Amino acid sequence: MTRVRHTAIAAALVLSLAGTGTALAAPQQGRAAAHAAAPIDAKGVQLELPRPTGPYAVGRNTLHLVDTSRRDHWVPTAGARELMVSMYYPARPGTGTPSPYMTTKEARLLLEYQDLDKLIPAEVLSGTRTHSSRGARPAHGRFPLVVLSPGFTAPRSTITALAEELTSRGYVVATVDHAYEAVGVTFPGGRTLPCTACETAQGTGQIADGRAKDLPFVLDRLTGRHPAWRYARMIDPRRIGMGGHSIGGASTAATMALDRRIRAGVNMDGAFAPEPTAAGLGGRPFMMLGTEAGHSPGSKDTTWDRAWSNLDGWKRWVTVAGSGHFAFTDLPVLGAQLGLSDPEEPLPGKRAGEITRDYVGAFYDLHLRGIAQPLLDGPSPQNPEVKLHNPS
Repeated sequence: MTRVRHTAIAAALVLSLAGTGTALAAPQQGRAAAHAAAPIDAKGVQLELPRPTGPYAVGRNTLHLVDTSRRDHWVPTAGARELMVSMYYPARPGTGTPSPYMTTKEARLLLEYQDLDKLIPAEVLSGTRTHSSRGARPAHGRFPLVVLSPGFTAPRSTITALAEELTSRGYVVATVDHAYEAVGVTFPGGRTLPCTACETAQGTGQIADGRAKDLPFVLDRLTGRHPAWRYARMIDPRRIGMGGHSIGGASTAATMALDRRIRAGVNMDGAFAPEPTAAGLGGRPFMMLGTEAGHSPGSKDTTWDRAWSNLDGWKRWVTVAGSGHFAFTDLPVLGAQLGLSDPEEPLPGKRAGEITRDYVGAFYDLHLRGIAQPLLDGPSPQNPEVKLHNPS
């Protein structure tokens, strides 16, 4: 396979996938330069993630997990499969120190990969202000767990806002970086692993199949008899959800097909590969949240039509008008703060973040906490961009 290089959409530092939601796509050139030809004036710029809306403060720490039962399938000579996991947890307010968004090296590599390094200084992206704290003291109680898997080539940091929002509402959240599948991810010892899969992946199914092995291992290490996380007792193992963006969403469905511990799942704009079979997901709830252009019924990505027919439990098919593939990540929010825009994807970045927060949060609140969510029952006057589909 030739090198996979997604289009950089200046509006959100995002990767346009021609509306397919597919993690691998043919390159398209020049769109970022078309909307912002000159470098950003970084003087005085302070990017900031949206402030979480829930009652809890947010703590964060990092785990390095090694699955010694498996060799890395992208680089077998590297030895055992490695994962980096950020753990977000409800915390006591006023404790801990601010968590960084990403390192400057990670930001530089990500921007270089997207041909945005001449436009946006790495220090501006890496200096994004988060709303989580390292070393924060945990809140009392047990909480549902949500595991989030990012899109292909994208580091786990790009879904930080959603992780912080869910945590503030009363969830433990684990965001996972899968070795050799993202640009600029730092591992212990100062190792920054390359995106080897960007050169060698044979399709989205291969990536999702690998993650469907990674993610149950993460659950084992968080909820097993000898957990890897110091605050593992905060997790209620009877209430586990999963979600992801792009290939992370496809991987959610693939993992649910193999692991009954996951009670509910969300796919944010990812083509299903492998697709849910006629056997369904054992009646477990699933939500598909995507772009109107790429993921409405009968659109180019037909995997959603077939998946809808095979999902056998509570289900929702939600699309957002004016959104792009990365509308469900941090990137549109940050792009808007830099004054970048894309007329082909007119949904404002701030609005994209609000819709993602509200609908994904409502889904988990309903299915992991048992809180009724009228937002998921039909059209909402407060959300005119959002449409719920129910094709026969």
